[in-house]
Amino acid sequence: MSMPSFEPEIITQTDNFGVWRSEDEEEGLLFHVELGGITLHLTSEEWDEVVLLIKSAAVS
Repeated sequence: MSMPSFEPEIITQTDNFGVWRSEDEEEGLLFHVELGGITLHLTSEEWDEVVLLIKSAAVS
């Protein structure tokens, strides 16, 4: 049985961090946040909450 090809959709990246998304049959759209040696795997709902959290923490 061959594995399906996997092409992540890179949303944004810097020299040290990256965000990409993929489609999962069970979970739907998943967001992956790479922070050095740690990768967070978030559902769409969790992603929306993290985005709101980061925006509310932004210092003007």
